Amino acid sequence: MERFKVIQLNMQFGQVWDETDPDNALIDVARTIDELRSHDADIILLQEVERGQVGGAQIEPPPNCTKLRQALKGYDCFFSYPKVDPRELPFGIGLAIFSKTPLRDTMRRDLPSPPVEFEFEGRRTTPTDRLLIGVTTTVGGRDLRILNTHLLALFMINANSQDYPMQRRRVLEILNASKGPTVLGGDFNAANHDALLQQFATAGYKTVQSERATWRREPLVLDHIFYSRQLRSVRHAVKPTTASDHHVLVVEFEYVPD
Repeated sequence: MERFKVIQLNMQFGQVWDETDPDNALIDVARTIDELRSHDADIILLQEVERGQVGGAQIEPPPNCTKLRQALKGYDCFFSYPKVDPRELPFGIGLAIFSKTPLRDTMRRDLPSPPVEFEFEGRRTTPTDRLLIGVTTTVGGRDLRILNTHLLALFMINANSQDYPMQRRRVLEILNASKGPTVLGGDFNAANHDALLQQFATAGYKTVQSERATWRREPLVLDHIFYSRQLRSVRHAVKPTTASDHHVLVVEFEYVPD
């Protein structure tokens, strides 16, 4: 039975991991590229592809994604920035899906953030909206829907995801609308990942793994690859990398026979 490999990485706009000074570590997209190439994956899901600009400016064409496109020969790509917002902070933004098979039926959906106030560098602000993107491709003779998202880290602004459920609900609506084989990857920024897993299970989706932490700054399982009932996870791994402050989540899937 034909298998295909998917990898998930929040690439933190190419900023490498430096234990002594992680916030000011070197930006080295070449190391990101080397990490991605090493897996020879069929599908690559990336978050924080670009660095947010003060005032919300978005560089076109997106410089990091352009480097990835040039380096990852043989892959099709769909990339999207979130909507422009002058509140943007200088962290990672933008989602990308790379695939060895052609992509079609692309979509993007804004995921509104709640108006929770927090302080950043001495000023009060509220979070920008988040994003989900989707594509369809054909793998092993069957259509596969691929979704990629990056949700708001409510725990980092002293808020509780149970009090602000709208982003997850919107993602669930999209999952429920997908009837065939579907993969959803991303950085879900859920400090309580058990609640996230239970919520997405209501739509019939399982995560690949929830035991090993995927973030270096705190021992949290923030990154997931969820999959629908038409798929089976054959093997998976959390691969440590210094190419980001997140690790790489790797999984091989096969289709469940009809």
